[in-house]
Amino acid sequence: MTARMRQSMLDAARSAAWEMDLKAALMCRFQTDIGAGGTNVPIREKAHSGVSPAGAAKGAAWGIEMKIYSIHDPEFREYGHVVTGYEDLTSAIAQAMTESTPCPEEGTGYVPEEPALQKLEAAKKLAPSLFGGLPVQFGWCNGHNTKLNCLEYHRSSEFNLGTEDFILLLAKQSELTDWSLDSTAVRAFRVPAGTLIEVYATTMHYAPCQASKDKGFRVLVALPEGTNTEMPQTEEKSSEDRLLFACNKWLIAHADAPEAGKGAFVGIRGENIDIAGEI
Repeated sequence: MTARMRQSMLDAARSAAWEMDLKAALMCRFQTDIGAGGTNVPIREKAHSGVSPAGAAKGAAWGIEMKIYSIHDPEFREYGHVVTGYEDLTSAIAQAMTESTPCPEEGTGYVPEEPALQKLEAAKKLAPSLFGGLPVQFGWCNGHNTKLNCLEYHRSSEFNLGTEDFILLLAKQSELTDWSLDSTAVRAFRVPAGTLIEVYATTMHYAPCQASKDKGFRVLVALPEGTNTEMPQTEEKSSEDRLLFACNKWLIAHADAPEAGKGAFVGIRGENIDIAGEI
């Protein structure tokens, strides 16, 4: 047997052993969760330690799914919290969203400030509690979506409320290195219809995802007035300035995202998460 043949056999054995270890680890992470309507939903959580980038790529090829947590799970506490006590107001806001805002059949639509919501008495009563008296803009993000594409953050919290269940893909700003992160750092959280949540300023997020294959979403987006409007000019002395994509909006994109073609900073490595298989 030649030296080249021996080396080839050794490499093959190492690869086979590594794949067996990874498959075993992934099988240990296979779980079941209770989905809407009380049905058992199979879920798998991506391995976040002990797996190399090459292993993550192989995992993606095997169709590994992403665990979808509930916002009522303890894992959500690091990303945001559920706001209670205003159910009478949020119910009126959700009804107005259903009646006054469209839901695109393809893709998503976003309006930073919706006049029908701004003039709503329930929104006026809720506003002081959101940002302590600062002017609030009530907008919406509606449509159909299952992909990550981008992550953004603001210098303020964001409040969301859905007329239907929806899913948020979230990551922590503290996990950025050189304004970039791997998509394996992202977690998915299901938000029940009619539930008002705060997404912390240190939590990166982007467009909501639908929670079922045959139904889109309507999601309230409440932010300090002026957020997500025209991008201001900066002195461009900070490396973070490269991320500024609109007023009070810093954004990183995946290379496959449409935003990358519009000049957004490409800072998401790895897989562009798509939860279509999990809903």
